[in-house]
Amino acid sequence: MATPMISTSGSRPYHVIIFGASGFTGQFVVEEVARTSAEGPKGTLKWAVAGRSRQKLEKVLEQAAETLSKPELKSEVDIIVADVGEPDSLAAMCKQGVIVLNCVGPYRFYGENVVKACVENGAHYIDICGEPQFLEGMQLNYHSQAAEKGVYVVGSCGFDSIPADMGVLYSRDQFKGTLTAIESFLTVSSGSEGSCIHDGTWQSAIYGFADSEKLRSLRKKLGYAPLPVVGSKIKKRGTLFYSREMDQYAAPFMGADPSVVKRTQRYLYEERKDSPVQYGAYAGIGGMTSVIKLLFGAMLFWLMVNFSFGRSLLIKFPEFFSFGWFSKAGPTRKQMAESSFCLTFFGEGYTGDQDPAQGKPNAKIRTQVKGPEAGYVATPIAMVQAAFTILHEPKSLPKTGGVYTPGAAFAKTTLIDRLNKHGIQFSVLSGPEA
Repeated sequence: MATPMISTSGSRPYHVIIFGASGFTGQFVVEEVARTSAEGPKGTLKWAVAGRSRQKLEKVLEQAAETLSKPELKSEVDIIVADVGEPDSLAAMCKQGVIVLNCVGPYRFYGENVVKACVENGAHYIDICGEPQFLEGMQLNYHSQAAEKGVYVVGSCGFDSIPADMGVLYSRDQFKGTLTAIESFLTVSSGSEGSCIHDGTWQSAIYGFADSEKLRSLRKKLGYAPLPVVGSKIKKRGTLFYSREMDQYAAPFMGADPSVVKRTQRYLYEERKDSPVQYGAYAGIGGMTSVIKLLFGAMLFWLMVNFSFGRSLLIKFPEFFSFGWFSKAGPTRKQMAESSFCLTFFGEGYTGDQDPAQGKPNAKIRTQVKGPEAGYVATPIAMVQAAFTILHEPKSLPKTGGVYTPGAAFAKTTLIDRLNKHGIQFSVLSGPEA
């Protein structure tokens, strides 16, 4: 097993390389890195942007320089031309960086080549993927090779799924006793212009639903034994239900959070003998009007996603089929500035004097993770702070490289404190605090 490398060197001049920097999300990751570069090792961060088109990358640096009033970005940040379809260019890029931040999605089409190049060339890898099939596939295909090379591959380091994954660990650490089950409820607020999401996420969802059978067979290959259930078994909620906790209708959260949290709990149980926490993830929908809209949209989506003709229509007209929730242009800066998310966790478990094998849970805890707009403000913050955590706290990471979830990689680090300082706030609302 190779020892993971965390410092720059003559042959590896950059702490961080943002790959896909000229994409919709990539441009905001560029701004976040530029904004926080003084948090790099010894107060400076050596970084570069990478992608297919030098011209587009120059434009992104120009735009960031203007937005942040940092004209020096245009001359100080290096540009690397690299293309997902050209393995040699990816290898050359990965040899130059300590960490590659991969912003090129949908990951099911473009992600694996980047993971492979990072593992083979000794660069740590972070992405903001919300696609369970890709994340679990990378674990199956690259975990042992990454461990041998001393490379950390940490997926889903954006809104999917740092707030949920770290939020469960935070709740567990604040709970006096044994936390056995948690349900999270997501609510999103927007301002006068509403909110919308760039259609890259919409495409990931379309392909994810169309391919759900492949995910089931992938999980068979991973061959997981079921995790032990500690305490009362968590109740399965319906596809649509009225949540007394949130005082509105809710539905299961369709992102990567349940998959990621489960993988973290498995890792902590198998590697550290921690008691596993059961998890259910839901999203608030609102009142009856929103429910009718959602049901109609979901039925249409299900009908169309199963046929290639339907899928191509969904991809071509995201705004029409998602009632404006997704668009090819993505949200405006005003929409982003006025939006926020709130993830509330309802946990139950047993106080220190109670045996979790006996009787019902006798204690509850309620915690919250709140933050700015989820997709393009909170996601870059989470991704960049994950990178700084790797750079600053190598001794707190897992002892060997490998393919990890955020919770598995960062459970012993100060990532939550770092996020708190940058506007993604973790707090206890009520319950038995540690």
